Amino acid sequence: MTASIEKRPNEPQRVIIETVSPTVDDGRFPAKAIDGETIRVRADIFADGHDHLSALVLHRAPGEKTWSEIPMRPLTNDRWEAAVGIKGLGPHVFTLAAWADHFKTWRADLRKRLDAGQDITVDLQIGADLLRQAASRAGKKDAAALRSWASKLKTGKSGFTREQADLALSEEINEVMTRCPERANETRGPREYQIWAEPELARFGAWYELFPRSLGEKGRHGTFRDVEAHLPRVADMGFDVLYLPPIHPVGQAFRKGANNSTTAKPGEPGSPWGIGGKEGGHTAVHPELGTLEDFRRLVKKARRDHKIEIALDIAFQCSPDHPWVREHPDWFIHRPDGSIQYAENPPKKYQDIYPLNFESKEWKSLWRELRDVFLYWIKQGVTVFRVDNPHTKALPFWEWAIGEIKAKHPEIIFLSEAFTRPRILHYLAKAGFTQSYNYFPWRNTKEELTEFMEGLAKEPVRHYLRPNLWPNTPDILPQYLQYGGRPAFMIRGLLAATLGASYGIYGPAFELCVNDPREPGSEEYLYSEKYEIKDWNLDAPGNLTDFIKRLNRIRKENPALRTNDTLAFHPTDNREILAYSKRTDDGSNVLLMVVNLDPHHTQSGWVDIDFNRLGVNVADTYQVHELLSGARYLWQGSRNYVELDPSFSPAHVFRLRSRVRKENDFDYFM
Repeated sequence: MTASIEKRPNEPQRVIIETVSPTVDDGRFPAKAIDGETIRVRADIFADGHDHLSALVLHRAPGEKTWSEIPMRPLTNDRWEAAVGIKGLGPHVFTLAAWADHFKTWRADLRKRLDAGQDITVDLQIGADLLRQAASRAGKKDAAALRSWASKLKTGKSGFTREQADLALSEEINEVMTRCPERANETRGPREYQIWAEPELARFGAWYELFPRSLGEKGRHGTFRDVEAHLPRVADMGFDVLYLPPIHPVGQAFRKGANNSTTAKPGEPGSPWGIGGKEGGHTAVHPELGTLEDFRRLVKKARRDHKIEIALDIAFQCSPDHPWVREHPDWFIHRPDGSIQYAENPPKKYQDIYPLNFESKEWKSLWRELRDVFLYWIKQGVTVFRVDNPHTKALPFWEWAIGEIKAKHPEIIFLSEAFTRPRILHYLAKAGFTQSYNYFPWRNTKEELTEFMEGLAKEPVRHYLRPNLWPNTPDILPQYLQYGGRPAFMIRGLLAATLGASYGIYGPAFELCVNDPREPGSEEYLYSEKYEIKDWNLDAPGNLTDFIKRLNRIRKENPALRTNDTLAFHPTDNREILAYSKRTDDGSNVLLMVVNLDPHHTQSGWVDIDFNRLGVNVADTYQVHELLSGARYLWQGSRNYVELDPSFSPAHVFRLRSRVRKENDFDYFM
């Protein structure tokens, strides 16, 4: 349906602005960015006829009330682009402006007429009029110059001179006219769009998960002080985030026992996710872990001394002993016999957990209480949260709660544990979760990994969903790890660390290559740490500690691995060999990863490097530096041979050596 002419703007607008990027659902949700980065704003901008256009990005940083104007440049096929610097955490707002630029059109046509040897006497008069009109919009200095130039363009009876033509086409006039364009018929973008700027850790970081209670000596329940003593080891391995499962009191009623037994024996610690007891609920600390002051000390020491953020698990569910069950019975579902409905995933039953009822008549007080749980822990110094099963809570709640929290605390990072259907996973990312767990644990083949990662790197997905790749979690022991032995852990660890800018491991189990399932076909660990205190020997033979150190060192030393945007896959002639690359935008750091996906056998083949996707030019012979081993190889052209023995090293991480010729221009050479 066409809008009536009465509803059209006062001035006729000829320019059309479409397909704006980066946007999410046409501006319904904010796109994501990192504080300090430069983003590319693009749009399709066109109009009728052959007039030249001008376009701007109008950008407003957090706290600013006026627009900054960034000129856009045309690409091809009516696509335009501008580089916008994102400085400051929080919501950045942008829109676009474009107009038919009569001076640009006149200037381009004048050049064509001169080249064709035509008389431009009348054209110079038109140009003089354009300059005089611009003088009325210009500042005092520019206005005086424009009037002077307009007088000089006035031709006499004998016609124009070459000096007049050169003046009309001078860059000096063009620069002044660019500063005071005629924008009366300007078209604004369809709406204002938001980009949410977050800390660097929102995009790039290595996570390590451990259970504090397993750090005590000789089976003693570990404490926050034990975690504090463990910090140097985590830092030495190169991790940025130390993630702790729930630290709250564990309920006694229906407490789970070892190996997920439905009945706990005396002294068994239960699951940390069975939250709540006589000591308190979601804002209380399990007394065997220590005090709240101990926790604050841990958070402060990790950040100050080791540059590690403590991530806290937030699981919105309650044990039957949780204070909320007594104080807010309306927040739970009641069965006809008056009992509270416990969690189920038929045929599985979780009698130790009561889910919250987001359809409760008291939903407003429930929402506020859950938001305040985050605010409480933020007050204790926590800036990173891993959220348990957010897809089982009302989705609008997350958009509201995260919005409320980040309006006051834009530095907060939320990791969504959303192992769920794609649409829900994506919605949670749009609704405000900083990062997302995903299907990486179950993507194993060359085809699966390529399709999966390319899907995450495409627009608009990459503007709102940041994957955090985990090869294992306390809940997930993938089949690949169960049967692939130590090489499988190395393969999956390297894939996670180099395919993803953010990745994590369930630490001790991954370091020690723990791969025993509870039963055949299960992805649950045998004698899972979720239900018992473990006594890990992290120095056991075959541990992957040094391998993990090397991976994290490579990640920190190579800025190409800090983003997923430049990920590109390259052909190989062996389906068990996966080749992919990452690079910095300026080409100064280029990495090529070649991985043997078969943990049991040596695989060999030819890698065909797509230099266009790699974004580099190479000499006929060039050197690649293998960062895992330190070896250096001479390669020729785009096709090169590799052979990978998984029992020795199942992968190569190559860095192409470069020599700067001039700014942002590199040779790759021997």
